[in-house]
Amino acid sequence: MKTLNLNDFLNKLEENKIFYRLSKVRAEAIMVEVAVPGQRWEIEFMDDGTIQIEKFKSAGGVMYDERELEVLFNEFSD
Repeated sequence: MKTLNLNDFLNKLEENKIFYRLSKVRAEAIMVEVAVPGQRWEIEFMDDGTIQIEKFKSAGGVMYDERELEVLFNEFSD
């Protein structure tokens, strides 16, 4: 696949009915967060034209109840 610019990439996601969300967590990049069954992708379009991709895959079948929310706050709160 040829290198896509951000707008071309977003259009391709929409054409293929793939859910995404835009965010900006670094000054030098725009992040496209993609959610597909069992995976979450973070695709960053950098100022210098490069694209960085990080994929997170589900362990499959591992489910937690609401008590796990306490872990979230206990381990990641400032």
